[in-house]
Amino acid sequence: MPVPLYQAKAEFFRMLGHPVRIRVLELLQDGPMPVRDLLAQIEVERSNLSQQLAILRRSGIVTATRDGDTVVYALAGGDVADLMRAARRILTELLAGQQDLLTELREAEDEAVAKRT
Repeated sequence: MPVPLYQAKAEFFRMLGHPVRIRVLELLQDGPMPVRDLLAQIEVERSNLSQQLAILRRSGIVTATRDGDTVVYALAGGDVADLMRAARRILTELLAGQQDLLTELREAEDEAVAKRT
């Protein structure tokens, strides 16, 4: 029996649900990077980075090529970079909305304090 599309999407987003994987994808938006550069930028244990890269590679989101002793990772397609940019835009809008709410709450509190004094 085929997997329903909504379930496949949920699995896809679950696969993205790790901070190291997200950071890798953000870094790879600028172009392919060797593992040593990813390691320097992310500052996690080598084994942790290797595990997360393997998950991304198995999912088909990134590709790995070997150049001598160096393994270079790249995004498998431009859609991943588009997804990362879309997530950034969504988060920006959500946080801006929260900032507006926080401002309203502070103003209401200031008014309440002013009425009491």
